[in-house]
Amino acid sequence: MDRYEVEGHEVLEAEVKPTGNGAHIYVPKVWTGATVKVVRVTDPNDEDE
Repeated sequence: MDRYEVEGHEVLEAEVKPTGNGAHIYVPKVWTGATVKVVRVTDPNDEDE
């Protein structure tokens, strides 16, 4: 696993949900128009979670 340092205002942990041919992660509506960064922290095939 790599390590990243990101400066920001808030951190949100959520599960990615399938949608059509892709996937989504929902964020608060007040974040609309903001620039965000998404970091995957687990392997999608991990059975631990």
